[in-house]
Amino acid sequence: MPSSWIPLESNPEVMNKYLDLLGVRSPLQFNDLWGLDADMLQFIPRPVKAVVMLFPITAKYEAFREQEEARIRRDGQTVSSGLYFVRQTIGNACGTIGLLHALANNQDDLQLTDGPLKRILDRTAQRTPEERAGVLEQDADLAAIHRQSSLEGQTAAPDADDDVDLHFVCFVEKDGHVYEMDGRKPFPINHGPATGDLLLDAARLVRGFMEREPDQLNFTLLVLSPPPE
Repeated sequence: MPSSWIPLESNPEVMNKYLDLLGVRSPLQFNDLWGLDADMLQFIPRPVKAVVMLFPITAKYEAFREQEEARIRRDGQTVSSGLYFVRQTIGNACGTIGLLHALANNQDDLQLTDGPLKRILDRTAQRTPEERAGVLEQDADLAAIHRQSSLEGQTAAPDADDDVDLHFVCFVEKDGHVYEMDGRKPFPINHGPATGDLLLDAARLVRGFMEREPDQLNFTLLVLSPPPE
């Protein structure tokens, strides 16, 4: 398998076609989230099951990430045993990793045909995050679906070897806590107790990302939720 893939576009149509190719049948779909003010948030149908964010990786963010990892290694954190987490070892595969985190942690809300996603989850359910990454590296079906989806966007796709400074992460709720799922990190990040409305919880966390990077504008958000009425 190639060591780097073509990046995905943060586009609900692309992501929803990807769901279909993975064999997902569900009343849930990816929808755009255009802003974090109260009026924008109230228009999003509930329940929101995952929030996927595309954001810029900067030197400031990398410094924050290193400090966060050191703090957690020092102080520890609680991580639900029911959380599905996979490391990202394929370049530019963060869109697929974010998608997998959104879906794998909401399996009770999905109908899975005997397709690529079900096969991946069945094979990796009892594996470590690193072992799961190894399975993904060798999965030709997933690589082909990712490539097809990466060419579906509204903008010209970059090359697989391009140095891309945008990155996908996913926020999910599991067992009463809100988690940031980022395959570049060695573990999920527990952001504390959930309020019962993941969209509001994730919005608070996204504001933190934006406040650390006031000069950056390249943030986009998708939510996994029922379709708009």
